[in-house]
Amino acid sequence: MYLIFNRAVYNTAPFLYSLKEVTKTFLLTFNSKIYNKHYTCYSQSHEKQQSGAWKVLFFGTDEFAVESLKVLYSKYRSKEVERLEIVTVNQKRENSVTKYAKENKIIVNKWPLEINKSEFHIGIVVSFGQLIPSKIINAFPLGMLNVHSSLLPRWRGAAPIIYTLINGDSKAGVTIMKIMPKRFDIGEIILQKAIDIDEHETLPELYTKLAKLGANLLEETFENLLELLKCARPQDEENVTYAPKITSKISLVNWNKMSATNVYNLHRALVGLYPLTTSFQNAKIKLLDVQKIESESIATNLEGAEPGTVIYSKKNNALIIKCKENTYVSAKQVTVQGKRTMNALNFCNGYISGRNRTKILFTSM
Repeated sequence: MYLIFNRAVYNTAPFLYSLKEVTKTFLLTFNSKIYNKHYTCYSQSHEKQQSGAWKVLFFGTDEFAVESLKVLYSKYRSKEVERLEIVTVNQKRENSVTKYAKENKIIVNKWPLEINKSEFHIGIVVSFGQLIPSKIINAFPLGMLNVHSSLLPRWRGAAPIIYTLINGDSKAGVTIMKIMPKRFDIGEIILQKAIDIDEHETLPELYTKLAKLGANLLEETFENLLELLKCARPQDEENVTYAPKITSKISLVNWNKMSATNVYNLHRALVGLYPLTTSFQNAKIKLLDVQKIESESIATNLEGAEPGTVIYSKKNNALIIKCKENTYVSAKQVTVQGKRTMNALNFCNGYISGRNRTKILFTSM
């Protein structure tokens, strides 16, 4: 008995080691099953959301927004989006978004918002123009995304396309970013894509291109939404520039401070919004059909003249205006305050040669 007991004691260590290994194996197997079961559930849930069933609340007002709305409506028709409703600013006249919504029988909600936001997975904002409070942003399980028409952090603000052209940028683009409370355009970047700008491209042309690019980028976002949300990156605060809301005052040309390139870029940026403006004998002048021009004969005729000096060129059938640094722009049509738009020849006959002058001076107002 003693010997048996001693032998049992002697073999206790290997026995305990074996018991630990069995226990360890059992626990690993048990935990693995639980973990795998949990992982499978997560994956199935993930795939379920990926495959559709998104509930989207869209915020927008204009034609730029409509392009993105078309993408979401297409997904709604194909059952990739389960629910789609719209929020727009209450205006006296019907805007582009409400018009599209009526045509396609999409529910429209007025701003400020009163419906239950938690019924939707995500909010999508395109050209909405309103600062959205945190209580609305946080009501969406996946937050809110914005389709912004610039390569953030460049040109944060209400008029990014205009400032892109005014500054003569060679590239434009669209950024999909997370919306944050209290400040516009500061959220993390989800996706971003750049395009080249032609040196003669105007606001309506670039606006249309970026609206379509934004819609395509939004579609790409929804193809891998959850993963892209997790991989969002912060903006580089050292490269921030701003594009604040503009007024008609931005159209005023300062001939002493602006080169022909500056004037032409301003014209391109304001096509369809405001014509360039200047002053002649205390009257407001609007300049239309503006081009940058280079000519040795023009340079000779305006040699020594101050910026803002105007002559008529029969060869170009246009007014030629001297800018900073001995550069020149032309204008083929002009509107004098209180009068109808006239071509350059008629303006010359009425205000230059018709008054025995060879040149006149435009000034800043």
